[in-house]
Amino acid sequence: MYTGKRALVTGGLGFVGSNLAIRLARLGAGVTIVDPCIKGCGGNPYNVRPVRDRVSIVSLDIADAEQFAGAIAESDVIFNLAGEVSHVHSMQYPERDLQLNTVSHLRFLETVKRIKPGIRVIYASTRQVYGAPDYLPVDESHPVHPVDFNGIHKYAAAMYHLMLSERGEIDGIALRLTNVYGPRVALSAPCQGFLSHFVRRLTLGQGLEIYGDGEQLRDPVYVDDVVEAFLLAGSLREPQSRVFNVGGPEVLSLNRIAGIACRLAAGVEVCHRPFPESQRTIDIGSYASDSSRIRRELGWQPKVRFEEGMARTLEYYRAEWPHYLDPDDLEPRCQLPEHRGVVRRLRYAAV
Repeated sequence: MYTGKRALVTGGLGFVGSNLAIRLARLGAGVTIVDPCIKGCGGNPYNVRPVRDRVSIVSLDIADAEQFAGAIAESDVIFNLAGEVSHVHSMQYPERDLQLNTVSHLRFLETVKRIKPGIRVIYASTRQVYGAPDYLPVDESHPVHPVDFNGIHKYAAAMYHLMLSERGEIDGIALRLTNVYGPRVALSAPCQGFLSHFVRRLTLGQGLEIYGDGEQLRDPVYVDDVVEAFLLAGSLREPQSRVFNVGGPEVLSLNRIAGIACRLAAGVEVCHRPFPESQRTIDIGSYASDSSRIRRELGWQPKVRFEEGMARTLEYYRAEWPHYLDPDDLEPRCQLPEHRGVVRRLRYAAV
C-alpha cells in the first residue's frame, strides 16, 4: 500500500506522529518528518530511533513550509499531525495555541496547495471540537461547541483542510481522535491528557488521582489502531466522507480505567480529588465515539482493548523510561517560560 511512496509526516517526532512514521518506514515508504520539537508539544527524537536511518528529519515549524518545499513537492501523501495538544495550555496561552494550531496550518496549507495541488492531506483533529456532548455516542453530525481554545483552534484548522478540499486545491480528510494512549506518548510534557498523566505516575510508582467521582466515561484508543486509521485514510481512493471519528473498542469509566491500570502496575492506589479550577471549566463530562462511519467507509475497526494496550504501554516505559522521564521532576509545572517568543512571532506574522 505504501511501498515506494513518499510520505511527509508533520509532528512526526511526537506521540502519534512517530508511531505513524515508524509504521510507514517499515511498510517501505520514504518518510520525511517535519518537527521543530517545540516545548510542550511532545516531540522527542528518540521516538523514531527504530527507523532513524530510514527517515529524513526537517527541524522546522510547518509555518516555514517554503523552506522544505522540495519535500512537499516529492510527497505522495501528507499526514498532518503538527500542533499543541494541551487543553490547559490553550487556556493559559491562547495566542500560542492560535499560532501553533491555526496560523501555522494556514501558512502550511497555502504552500502545499501551490506546490502540490490535489495531494491527499490527513489532518489529526480531535473529539474536543464537540465539547460537552449533547448525546452519546457522539457521531460526526453532533454540534460543534468546544469548551477551550484548543478545540476552537483545532476545529478552525480542520475547516481549512475541508474548505480547500471543496475547492479542489488539496484532497483533505480530518480524523477526530478520542483519547489516544500507548508507547511514545510524552511523559515529561506538562498538562497533557489524563492517560499520559496516568502512565507517567505509574512508571514512577506513584498513585493515580481522579478528579470528580470518576464515573465520567471515555473510549480510549490504542495508538496502533490510530495509526491504522491514518494509513487507511491516506490510501482511500475516492472519499465518500471527509470527517471521521476514531474511537476505542470499549467505553469505560475513569474509575475502571484507573483500576485496570493500577492492577497492571501492581500496588498502586487511586484517590479522588475535586477538580482544580483550571480543569473544571473545560471538563466535558462523559464522552464516547460513534465510529461507525470510518468502520463502514474505510473498513477500520479498533482491535486493542484497553487492558492489553495499557499492558503494552507500561512494558514499553519500563524498558525505555530514561528517554522519557526525569525522576527528579516528579510534578512538571504547567508553564511554558518561552511562550512569549511564540506570541511575538504571531504578531509579527500578522502585520
